[in-house]
Amino acid sequence: MPGSIYVAKELAEIFKVISHPDRIRLIEELRTGEKDVNTLAETLALPGARVSQHLSLLRAHRLVEERRDGRHHFYHLIQPEIAGWIVDGLDFVEGRMSGLGKSTINQARRRWSAPVKPAIS
Repeated sequence: MPGSIYVAKELAEIFKVISHPDRIRLIEELRTGEKDVNTLAETLALPGARVSQHLSLLRAHRLVEERRDGRHHFYHLIQPEIAGWIVDGLDFVEGRMSGLGKSTINQARRRWSAPVKPAIS
């Protein structure tokens, strides 16, 4: 039983870290590969400082890694499978949110489930 307690605590910590709408959107944007802070801020229509703060928290909890290239900071998911958790969670959201149109959920599902293009080496 103690092992399952430890696992439950770790899982709860992950859920706590990703439990912000901006961080969910960041994880989904990073699903397709490495991006810099400015690109993420522009894509998500968020201030760069806010994106940096969220990425710092995600990095502190080992969900993303940072790579620096001069003044640019690039981030990628350490375990991209976490993005799949979020897409899987849309089924649960759909069942709970009667006020949220099905088309809104389907739009998120299409965007977040789009095939990832392989990186060009």
